[in-house]
Amino acid sequence: MPDVEALRYDPGPCSIARTLDLVGEKWSLLVLREVFSGVRRFDDLRRRTGAPRQVLSARLGSLVDAGLLRRHPYREPGQRTRYEYRLTEAGMDLYPVLVALLRWGDRYLVQPTGGPSVELTHRDCGEPVDLVLRCRGQHELTSAREVAPRPGPGARLLDPDDPRAVPVRATLPGTAASAAR
Repeated sequence: MPDVEALRYDPGPCSIARTLDLVGEKWSLLVLREVFSGVRRFDDLRRRTGAPRQVLSARLGSLVDAGLLRRHPYREPGQRTRYEYRLTEAGMDLYPVLVALLRWGDRYLVQPTGGPSVELTHRDCGEPVDLVLRCRGQHELTSAREVAPRPGPGARLLDPDDPRAVPVRATLPGTAASAAR
């Protein structure tokens, strides 16, 4: 295994893990899928996702508490006040994640009907939407092999005796340990 400096740091404070704690289960992602599609009311969300009433209520509550959705009151004539669910800025920022899941599923989990069930197009011109990974220097990245994980400002170095620590491989060419020789 090549030496990757980030592997010597504690994986505990991981943004991926914290995000999955929040939205990493089926019902939360399906609720977000529907809200992105314009479905906002509880009964409509329940019908579209197939979630049991209690599960849906709990997921909506956690998404509201986390600041991904906000409750907006509405009232049908002769009915009590109810709430619909709208995306916040933080919720909107999850859209590329759902698009990435959609694209991966379209590519690797072929539909028995012969093609994708949803096609995403640009509202203004009608062209298909692509998801692109780009560095801040505007270089388009086509593979995870083009990305190097590096410790960020919140990283904590693991003790070398910690079982989660990956040992530095001094014998691999191009590693910091071999370059020091």
